[in-house]
Amino acid sequence: MIRFFNGRLLSMDGGLDITEDEVWTDGDKICYVGPQKDELPAFGRQIDLKGKLLMPGFKNAHTHSGMSFCRSLADDVPLQPWLFEQIFPLEAKLTPERVYAFTRLAVLEYLSGGVTAAFDMYYHRAAIAAACVDSGFRCVLCGTNGTPEAIEDEFVRFNSYDKLISLLPSIHAEYTTSLEDIKAVAELAKRHKAPFFTHNAETKKEVDECVARHGLTPTELFDSLGMFEYGGGGFHCVWFSEHDIEIFKKRGLWVISCPASNAKLASGIAPLARYQAAGLNIALGTDGPSSNNGLDMFREMYLACVLQKLQNMDAAACDAGDILLAACSGGARAIGLGDCDRVAPGKQADLIVIDLDQPNMRPIINIPKNLVYSGSRENVVLTMVAGRVLYENGEYFVGAEPGKIYEDAERELKAMLNE
Repeated sequence: MIRFFNGRLLSMDGGLDITEDEVWTDGDKICYVGPQKDELPAFGRQIDLKGKLLMPGFKNAHTHSGMSFCRSLADDVPLQPWLFEQIFPLEAKLTPERVYAFTRLAVLEYLSGGVTAAFDMYYHRAAIAAACVDSGFRCVLCGTNGTPEAIEDEFVRFNSYDKLISLLPSIHAEYTTSLEDIKAVAELAKRHKAPFFTHNAETKKEVDECVARHGLTPTELFDSLGMFEYGGGGFHCVWFSEHDIEIFKKRGLWVISCPASNAKLASGIAPLARYQAAGLNIALGTDGPSSNNGLDMFREMYLACVLQKLQNMDAAACDAGDILLAACSGGARAIGLGDCDRVAPGKQADLIVIDLDQPNMRPIINIPKNLVYSGSRENVVLTMVAGRVLYENGEYFVGAEPGKIYEDAERELKAMLNE
């Protein structure tokens, strides 16, 4: 058992109130939240927070971890040429060993930034799963191999692979997937009563071309095929029509916004304030580290808020507290991790500690909003996943030395570039 005491707690259990409750973990779960007790059990470790903040970890609800290999290899290029001329040719050289090495690198970045789970869409999913399990990191996979048999095999395989790993049905996007394969994934989602996710309306070009092909927006096409019968959502969701918004509202779907990537690729600004007013569910992701180029949820929160104020010319648009919830508890619920959404007994012990004794976090007036507007990954001093401390005060506990992980990633990238 581990005891966190003498600090502040942002549990997100019903709101954003800050308390001084203790938190105890037992194995991979939280077993107690409340005031200090007179009699204490025998703890394996007691962590004196000394006024620091304990809270749920961030959930990166859309990412491509293995793309850490092409960070800054293809910058300052619009989405379509970036993807088809720069990224896809390099990705053709990926192997399971390479994806494993690049994913291990990304996990270090997640942990040092307070991310306790990622919704990861990439190739060689067995390698992703192995990298995350070897690191102790929680990951929800998404993606499809194309054939109905392979889709079914992956769904069954990765939902019984390890307690840290799960998989939700998805396709990359309408414009990269045949209608036959889209229908196959739709049938899988319906058969297993599972939510469905995909890149959706990231660019105006994507939407216009889908309408030209099918007479429907991507959202309308997916809905017409029954893909959202059991929920799900879309990544980016920048160029929605009013009917798209109505579908997302009716189906209870999740808008997973990636503001930094959308800004860097000039794809547009997802109108989150408009979506909030319509009652849509919102979560945040970073997208991949080649289009961002970081895996920093603090930056995503800040941009999500301030870009809405600029887009609406209204400083009151998009409350920071709502965005903080979207980055933590909202992201958990979006990607099927309902047992990781808040700090409460019985929930998974996926926790982070924020150092408030740093200049950017003082004075202590409104901690939740300060996390969004002033917070930084440098404020993260501890990250715990499933009851295991994986990062603390600059040190990683992921089964391998950071230097070895860096070396492996650099070696694999050099080999790719020389092929």
